[in-house]
Amino acid sequence: MSKLIDDLKLGLQQGRIDRRTFMQCMLAAGAGVALATSFPGNALADTTASTPKRGGNFKLGIASGSTTDSFDPGTYGDNYMQSVGHSIHSYLTEVTNTGELVGELAQSWEPSPDAKVWRFKLRPGVQFHNGKALEASDVVASLNHHRGPDSKSAANSLLAPIVDIQADGKDTVVITLNGGNADFPYLMSDYHLPVMPAQDGKVNATDGIGCGAYMREAFDPGVRTLVKRNPNYWKPNRGWFDSVEFLVIADVGARTNALSTGEIHAMNGCDLKTVHLLKRNNALEISSINGGQHYSLPMNTTMAPFTDKNVRLALKHAVDRKTMLETILHGHGEVANDHPISSGYRYFNKDLAQREYDPDKARFYLKQAGLDSLKVDLSAADAAFAGAVDTAVLFKEHAAKAGIDINVVREPNDGYWKNVWMKKAWSMDYWGGKPTADWAFSLVYGKGASWNETFWDDEAFNSLLLSARSELDDGKRRQMYGEMQGILRDDGGALIPLFANYVDGISRRIGHDKLASNWDLDGLRAAERWWFA
Repeated sequence: MSKLIDDLKLGLQQGRIDRRTFMQCMLAAGAGVALATSFPGNALADTTASTPKRGGNFKLGIASGSTTDSFDPGTYGDNYMQSVGHSIHSYLTEVTNTGELVGELAQSWEPSPDAKVWRFKLRPGVQFHNGKALEASDVVASLNHHRGPDSKSAANSLLAPIVDIQADGKDTVVITLNGGNADFPYLMSDYHLPVMPAQDGKVNATDGIGCGAYMREAFDPGVRTLVKRNPNYWKPNRGWFDSVEFLVIADVGARTNALSTGEIHAMNGCDLKTVHLLKRNNALEISSINGGQHYSLPMNTTMAPFTDKNVRLALKHAVDRKTMLETILHGHGEVANDHPISSGYRYFNKDLAQREYDPDKARFYLKQAGLDSLKVDLSAADAAFAGAVDTAVLFKEHAAKAGIDINVVREPNDGYWKNVWMKKAWSMDYWGGKPTADWAFSLVYGKGASWNETFWDDEAFNSLLLSARSELDDGKRRQMYGEMQGILRDDGGALIPLFANYVDGISRRIGHDKLASNWDLDGLRAAERWWFA
């Protein structure tokens, strides 16, 4: 009878039979009611209700990753190293799974009345993986790694407002800004800014030593990273696994198969074309969360033909966003309006008219640019986001009705972020949602931003960005951020058609609390927060 029970159990888990059929067959096979009800999906129905416990090797399949990956947090460019980084590092602040900002390595913080000077008090008793005790000098050196004209860090522009960082004793860091910033503590949770151990005022950013839940064990860039539990981790209620394997599985079919067969315990970037089939598998949980992630088609505004605002507007009117939402995302998201502020943001401008698909208006803007038609290359690879190539092909069909010929250039996945993004005139990208409007704007669209992928420089936008950051009147701040959304929509180089939900697959063997929406895979902290149920 054991083989029959095993077959029935597998059929239930894979969705080939429903719960009722499973119960009937179990009872017909002679199993008692207690035995029949002890199998999934009762036991697997609610992984959030399980009690955390330590142990096990957690395997996580991630869609991104590259042979150029490095432990230097200033180079983190995609979900893979961002997730690895959160397993080995800790940050001054943390955005919780409910969206609240709390202290991580910072026990508390206090601003000056004008929000220009911030004092962070460090948590006592924290040790790095190498045994060194956390001190204020480590924070100073870690932040300075990203600062200065010689820094290659993507967080360089994010920290540009800092004019001075000083250690006040061993447990206090004082940061002085060039202007007030009411949201500054949020920035200290950015995945580029972990605290690393310092020696002689410098950090070794590539050695993978932090004070996070796990310690570096093996690293094969673009293939696999293995970390083991840090026995001296300072959080008593985190870091449940004995070890975690981060696996680069770029092909979504291979990733899905690995999850379905139990080779991995979770994956990001489910194939939205087939996710309904995964939902039938009772052994799996499918999570779809709107967190402000958006797909972007950045146009380099310093390269022809994108130097012309009218060409940019023509392309923005030549995409059918509603059709794209249903075809590419299968409803797992919402249409976007060529700016990064989704409807869930505090300062979302609900009065800004949503741009619609209008081939005639696209032709009008082409004529304004002195063109009767347009042929342009669009570089695409699914490394940008799952379905990026399909998105480009669908856009090509939409744009053809406006006299625009989009030549879809299929680029290799490996090396996409190094060789294509911000190198080619027009490419594809995605951005995770940021906790604040200032952060979303400053990182990508402000003058001189390291990741200003459109190389856009608008005087009015930049002026508003600085003013809104230091404005303490909420009504005035809302007005300024609303105006900035309009400027970016109508003049910016980013064509942003969709906000995309984070759609992940998780084995029901894995327990977790409410999943965070600020980033994919539970705010990039799946390794730290999850456990075997």
